[in-house]
Amino acid sequence: MKDLWAALALVAVLEGLLLFAFPSLWKRTAEQLLAMPARQLRLMGGLILAVGLVALTLVRR
Repeated sequence: MKDLWAALALVAVLEGLLLFAFPSLWKRTAEQLLAMPARQLRLMGGLILAVGLVALTLVRR
């Protein structure tokens, strides 16, 4: 459970870093995401999820 909280904290740090360092880029990206169809967003989310699970598996070995 401690690892889960550490992982969530790291996600918050990375998200905050991107917002802090590149606010204009983040806003443009958010606008592009809003314009995308839900099907395409689901596909992107699934791909990111799969890559993350593979990376987690490799890191945890």
